[in-house]
Amino acid sequence: MTEIKVQKITEEGKKPTLPVFKEMESVLERIRARAFDLFSRRGFVGGHALDDWLAAEREICWPAGELAEQDKAYTLSVALPGFEPADISVTATPHELVVHAKSKVESKREEAVKKGEKMCWSEFRGNDVYRQVDLPKNIDPQSVTASLHNGLLKIVATKAEKATRVIPIISAAA
Repeated sequence: MTEIKVQKITEEGKKPTLPVFKEMESVLERIRARAFDLFSRRGFVGGHALDDWLAAEREICWPAGELAEQDKAYTLSVALPGFEPADISVTATPHELVVHAKSKVESKREEAVKKGEKMCWSEFRGNDVYRQVDLPKNIDPQSVTASLHNGLLKIVATKAEKATRVIPIISAAA
């Protein structure tokens, strides 16, 4: 099992400014546009908005995933077959996990030309996937760990401990 580096953002309430968040906004806009396209192809007939959105996500970039909750932690598993640990980045904030995996497939055409072969066609391409998961309860970003084993990314995030706030009771003097 190979450990994956996790970017940990602990500032609550601040909008994260890392490039991965801007990239996610762009991907979500592409998903919105594709979902609308699917909706319009059905003649603008309602009742299938969720189906359109999920189909657009799968088509554009969403790898299969699963979120499990235990007493003290969440475990997010994401299918990333064919990716190497260096291709994967995980970002953790107090309320979400973001997975970005990007691989580049070197052009076989260039390789073939060097060998004196002619490449007729190739369907190989790079792969760029994202998965953003909003968590039901806050987590401690510093506790998040990630590992990759046989194409399955496993992220474990410990739930944030509930802050107990003591509120003094002041009695009114008579």
